[in-house]
Amino acid sequence: MKVELINYTRDPEKIVAAAARLCYSQVGVSEILEHMTEEKTVSFINKLMDLGHMSPTEHVTFTFAIEGISRACSHQLVRHRIASYSQQSQRYVKEKQFDYIIPPSIKKREEAKQEFIRHMEEVQKFYNKLLEMGVHQEDARYVLPNACETKIIVTMNVRSLYNFFKHRCCMRAQWEIRELAIEMLKLVRGVAPNLFKNAGPSCLIGECPEGNMSCGMSENVREFFKSL
Repeated sequence: MKVELINYTRDPEKIVAAAARLCYSQVGVSEILEHMTEEKTVSFINKLMDLGHMSPTEHVTFTFAIEGISRACSHQLVRHRIASYSQQSQRYVKEKQFDYIIPPSIKKREEAKQEFIRHMEEVQKFYNKLLEMGVHQEDARYVLPNACETKIIVTMNVRSLYNFFKHRCCMRAQWEIRELAIEMLKLVRGVAPNLFKNAGPSCLIGECPEGNMSCGMSENVREFFKSL
């Protein structure tokens, strides 16, 4: 898996702080930005995050380039609706030698791993055969597996990212999208640490909402994400 932060709103924390400050100010945006020092920015962001006042965070976006994830993972990713996606197409890009993701539970069992690889090779042969028979690649792709590797560019605003991290950083999230979410969280914290200080699974700043389905490791989870 390869995750890169390829673009984001310039001075993200200052923009969010200024947007929030405008709601309570008689002066204009230019004057607010002029007097928004780093110290004031951090103070205002910390207050916003602690209050959970998220609407100003919608003015800031982050764009990620993601490679080496499965179609199974990308199908979960695109369920987060307030975002923009550009994904490598199986309709227009021939998968004559597709890469694939092997889940850990299969990889650690040698017999299962070998059977999995054999099946991927059989699917590849069948896909190639369909193309040789004149079947359109948009139809041949129907035989391709969820394990098929894909590439995607994703843009989300901060509020959407908070929602994404809340659900996908949880220990009960599927392993691959959880790994992806953690990598994305590391990247955004690297450029906007105060803005994303409370980002992570629900139990990071409150009680676990999973009830009887809780992982039971909230304390360890909090420790992990606070030191991320």
